[in-house]
Order: sequence, then structure tokens, then C-alpha cells
Amino acid sequence: MKQRSGEKIKMLSVDELLGVPSGEPVTDIEIEKIYAFEGHPFKVVDDEKMEELVESIRYNGVLTPVIVRPDDEGGYEMISGHRRLYAVNKIGLPTIPANIKEMTDDDAVIAMVDSNIQREEILPSEKAFAYRMKLNAIKHQGKVTRTSSQLGRKLEAAEIVAESVGESKNQIHRFVRLTELTPNLLEMVDRGKIAIITGVEISYLDELIQRWLYEYIKDNGVIKSYQISALREELSVKGELTRNEVIQILNDYQPGRKPAMRINFTSNQLRKYFPAYYTSQEAKAVIESLLEQWKKQQNKKQ
Repeated sequence: MKQRSGEKIKMLSVDELLGVPSGEPVTDIEIEKIYAFEGHPFKVVDDEKMEELVESIRYNGVLTPVIVRPDDEGGYEMISGHRRLYAVNKIGLPTIPANIKEMTDDDAVIAMVDSNIQREEILPSEKAFAYRMKLNAIKHQGKVTRTSSQLGRKLEAAEIVAESVGESKNQIHRFVRLTELTPNLLEMVDRGKIAIITGVEISYLDELIQRWLYEYIKDNGVIKSYQISALREELSVKGELTRNEVIQILNDYQPGRKPAMRINFTSNQLRKYFPAYYTSQEAKAVIESLLEQWKKQQNKKQ
């Protein structure tokens, strides 16, 4: 690869060789020429572990080179090593050792996700966007044509992602659904205030209702998946709900409270039981009368 200005070839130490594949050249790159991966889903947090990394680099240097890919303007996009770059910046070092690799956009996405996804602590939001990025990259590459010798059929993109990260295909789809949450609700999932399965249920609601839900959770605390299921069921019948109706449904199904009974019949379902000239009030009176008789029969049985 042609050497660029501001770069100098660095001789590998024994420690660095432990983290670098054999034959991979390492180049010192000026940190000002490196920029974060576009849409990088993994957060770089200035926490206790970052402080440990800073101290390690301060005394030992960067033992494992970062991986970057060159652009057409003399810069480099970070593929793997955002935390190391942050630490080097914090220390004030001018360069960082790197492996420079030519990659397509899709290959870069897959490499970026694979290099970060095995970290010990990963937030649900990080998994959500990482899985979505890798899923789209694999679909774009056409790797869905790969055939499984065990299953005897072509694998879906979600199955390929699932194999690579040790999750089930359904779990991949669940995490990807979380990317449809508003940022405030997704942060609640990250903090454990909303369960992942509940977040998945919420993800099917439009943005306006999600905003109402966020305000409701702030005022009332925990929300359960069966509350969201009741909300979605009511939406499927009515088509749309007001803010007050949303709040009422959530209150009716609050944890520890006996759920309100909601039964909906369409006009076509009821018309077959009544003469065409019956009004709604007359039909309602008949139903209540029949239910009263049924209740008396149940009381006698008991």
C-alpha cells in the first residue's frame, strides 16, 4: 500500500505481534486524520474501564493496533478501535498504530460490528443498531445465498447474523425492532426501566403514541407488556386513539389492578342476530337481558 504523508512505518514489538495477524503491516497514523465510523452504534464512555485503558496506554503504549480504512481524501475511517483512539486523544499522543485495510462499505460494516459485538457489556440499543447494520450489509452483499449443510437450505440474513453473534434468529429480529423506538424510550430500555420484550411491543406503535407512553412511564413508573398488548388490541379495533384513551387503557391494565373487561363487536357481527329495524339501544337491551339470565343460571350451578 502506498505510504501517505504524516505516516511512518513502525517496527512491531512482541506485545503488538500478539494482537496482529501475521504479515499485517502496522503504520503510525496521525490521530487527527482518523474519524469515527459513520453511524457507529457502540458508545464510548468515559468510565472506570476507560480510565484503566488510558493508564495502560500511558505506560505500555497501544499494544493492539486499531483497524482503519482509507478514504479518497487522505483520511481514515475507524473500523475497530474507537475506545483506544479516545484514550490516545485523552493522553494527548499525536499518533496511533493502525492496520490499514481496503474495504467495501458492506465489508466495513460487518467488520466494525464483529469487532465490537463480543465486548462483555453491550447495551440493548447498541445491539439493536449493530444487528440492523450488519443485517442490511449482508442483504446488500447477497450473502443470503449461503447454504447451510446442516439445514439443507439457503440461510436468511438474520440466521447468518444469529450464527455470528450466538443469538437466535428471533432474538435478532427483536433487537432490530428496538431501533423503531423513540430515543427516550430506547434509553429507558438501556437503563432497564422497560423490559426488552415490552420495548418490542411498543416499537409497533407510532411515534405520537410512543411520546405519550414516555410521559406516562415518567409519571407512573413501570409499564408491562400486557398493557401495551391491550393498547395495540384496542388500536386494531378503533384505528386510532386519543391521548386520554391511551392513558385510560394503561390505567385499566396497571400491574396489580384487575383488568377492565373490554369486548368489541363489529356491526356485521351483531346484525346477524337482530332484525334490520333494531336500533343499537334495543340490541343492547336484549344482550343485557340474556346476560342476566346467564348469570342467574351460573349462580344456581355454584
